[in-house]
Amino acid sequence: MKVRYLVAMAAALCVSSAAFASDDGEALFKKNKCLSCHKLEDKAVGPNVKAIAAKYAGSADAQVTLEKKVRAGGGGVWGKMAMPRTPDAVSDEEIKAMVEWMLSHK
Repeated sequence: MKVRYLVAMAAALCVSSAAFASDDGEALFKKNKCLSCHKLEDKAVGPNVKAIAAKYAGSADAQVTLEKKVRAGGGGVWGKMAMPRTPDAVSDEEIKAMVEWMLSHK
């Protein structure tokens, strides 16, 4: 009986730590190598984070729009270079946290 509770508690702690980790958009941005193409202020392969936040400032659907763009990838918005699709290993919750972090740089 005690073993069952111990296993349940361990599982709950694992889920909780993953949820806390997904709240840090900046850490996820770095972990998922988004900095390879998107710098905070400087132009790189893709637009910088502050430019993205400025472009979508005041847009009511910015969060949802960017989550879809990050997941699916695409091109034509910022230039000829297309952004690749985000791998399935990156969860929707992680994408949400990264987009929230990006949009906070108004």
